[in-house]
Amino acid sequence: MKDHDTGDLTAELLLHAYTSGIFPMSDHRDDPEVFWVEPRRRGIIPLDGFRISRSLARSLRRDDYTVTLDQDFVGVLEGCADREETWISGRIADLYLQLHDRGRAHSLEVRSGADLIGGVYGVTLGGAFFGESMFSRRTDASKIALAWLVAHLRNAGFQLFDTQFLTPHLARLGGVEISRGEYRSLLAEALAHSAEFGASTLPASGQSVVQLNTQTS
Repeated sequence: MKDHDTGDLTAELLLHAYTSGIFPMSDHRDDPEVFWVEPRRRGIIPLDGFRISRSLARSLRRDDYTVTLDQDFVGVLEGCADREETWISGRIADLYLQLHDRGRAHSLEVRSGADLIGGVYGVTLGGAFFGESMFSRRTDASKIALAWLVAHLRNAGFQLFDTQFLTPHLARLGGVEISRGEYRSLLAEALAHSAEFGASTLPASGQSVVQLNTQTS
């Protein structure tokens, strides 16, 4: 479902929209308009069902990368928008920067040396993480980001990882599609729960991420 009436869109209104199960998008980078979206079928990644293939496990174990939290939110946001077609307009980017300043939008960064090679960002409310976008500049970098994020969300006490839509890429990693009604029920439970994105440290290594997900998937 798509609704173009966003009114005077503010960071506070955006947070309220998430609690109602809707989120904003634009048609392209330079689009001044923002519309609300509420999919009939919602994509989520069950936090106990992330799938790590053998090839991804090898990439995670190589440890030729570093992972950080909230160290370069702007860089991750720009990396996600740096593609031929993007829904992240300037207006939307500004709103997420405001949410980051208020401690409601977070990023996970993957680096090779000093180079930012991948990452993911999203919004947190209660025990819900609303994944917005991810990017990759090296093979498996976005998958590595998601694997570490799932492990971190579990350790920090989150209950819901909302991916909004289910892509073939996310389905291969354990993502599933649920009805709007089921999503609203899970969302209500997660919002009633308390979790903090920075409440726990990241796993010690890529091997730890592999072991955690293997034990539960």
